[in-house]
Amino acid sequence: MSLHEIFEQFHQQVRFISIYIREAHPVDGWWFGGGIQESLVKRVFPKVSTDLYDPTTIEERRAAAGQCEDTLKYGIRTYVDLMDDRVNAAYPTRLYLVDMEGRVAYAGGLGPYGFKPAELKNAVEDCLERIN
Repeated sequence: MSLHEIFEQFHQQVRFISIYIREAHPVDGWWFGGGIQESLVKRVFPKVSTDLYDPTTIEERRAAAGQCEDTLKYGIRTYVDLMDDRVNAAYPTRLYLVDMEGRVAYAGGLGPYGFKPAELKNAVEDCLERIN
């Protein structure tokens, strides 16, 4: 189950947004690149980039966000967290569902292992079922 598939199934009923935050695994930080670790990451997450530096300006972050949007092809417009990382601090997990009352109905887990689109799909279905 991919985010693109979820978007295709529910985009008429749910508003989707994507927010690009600080680069999770930059070359100049906690890097996945090189050797067996990169091979394993690429096998599990084939579209993940392993060659980005941590942007130091908003223009660099926007460029990285554009590359991510182009690569992943979610079909969802991408917004960019500012350099103060305010969105990332307020919402540290990667997938959220906010219900019609503005409450967080689903918050995914941390890190790449907590990124579970199928769980988000189930939460969307449950939420839509409650309002129908």
